Amino acid sequence: LVVSLREPQTLFGFIDRFLVTAEAYDIPAVIVLNKMDLYGEEMEEEVLIFKATYFMAGYRLLETSTETGQGIEAFKELMKDKVSLISGNSGVGKSTLINAIDPDLDLRTQEVSEAHAQGQHTTTFAEMHPLSMGGYIIDTPGIRGFGLVHMEKAEIGDYFPEIFKYKEHCRFHNCLHLEEPKCTVRKAVEEGQIAWTRYKNYVQMVTEEEDTYRTDDFAE
Repeated sequence: LVVSLREPQTLFGFIDRFLVTAEAYDIPAVIVLNKMDLYGEEMEEEVLIFKATYFMAGYRLLETSTETGQGIEAFKELMKDKVSLISGNSGVGKSTLINAIDPDLDLRTQEVSEAHAQGQHTTTFAEMHPLSMGGYIIDTPGIRGFGLVHMEKAEIGDYFPEIFKYKEHCRFHNCLHLEEPKCTVRKAVEEGQIAWTRYKNYVQMVTEEEDTYRTDDFAE
């Protein structure tokens, strides 16, 4: 999952819904924080908070920049001899990253719209490309939002690795970690062991109407 903190900003809600779906289908997910060259000293704390949020959740995170070359070799090694799908919002630099690890592919790219600070679609359908160093990469169209489909409320927490880790110590085996007494998940949130943004997005997913599958962006 390729994300960026500006030009455009990827929302935490979008990221968490994507990761929950990957967990539900047992797909290993890696977060690629791209455009690191854009985050100066004024964004240092924001970058640290972002990294800490997903480190605590147990996810691997790569920091990349096609402008400076940061993390490109690590990204390339991650793709080698595997079938990998690259996804994320429009404009976060998916196709540019793919070109950086295999220039022969020469995928089409486009600048972020200055008027709306959002990406413009260049990839219009998913396409699998063979990589020169071995393996395949699937480039996908940029997506603006991500909805959950056909998930029971009781199972959503199992797709948050850090919530799943603490849930076994809850007083009730069917605890939804909302207002139940002696909930170790809520205690972990209060003690900073689970990021507040992750828990807040979990609550939003659980409390939505079961027959409503949202496809819009979600706030932090």
